[in-house]
Amino acid sequence: MLARLLASLVNNLHVVEKLAESRPIRRAAQITAYAITKAQIAGRDASDRVLRSQTVRQVRDEAGKVPGDLGEISGRLKRVRDTFVNEVKSGWKDGSRQVKK
Repeated sequence: MLARLLASLVNNLHVVEKLAESRPIRRAAQITAYAITKAQIAGRDASDRVLRSQTVRQVRDEAGKVPGDLGEISGRLKRVRDTFVNEVKSGWKDGSRQVKK
């Protein structure tokens, strides 16, 4: 019974227009739009950082090379790991600086 009542209210154009003009609904829409915009900006920034990442470049370079032996593979993986760890540390420091602002 309640579902039928809600469905009839939602399908009533006059009720929907009145709700859309109400301050709480407009404010909720503003907050939602703000959150979506901030998430898009944060996502773009993160993807830009990943594309500029030294680790990604190094992995691409290393993937294109043919390994000679197991020692060479181990050395390459160690260099990639070290680069990754350094980037995580610098990202962590940058993030903590941004939180403090």
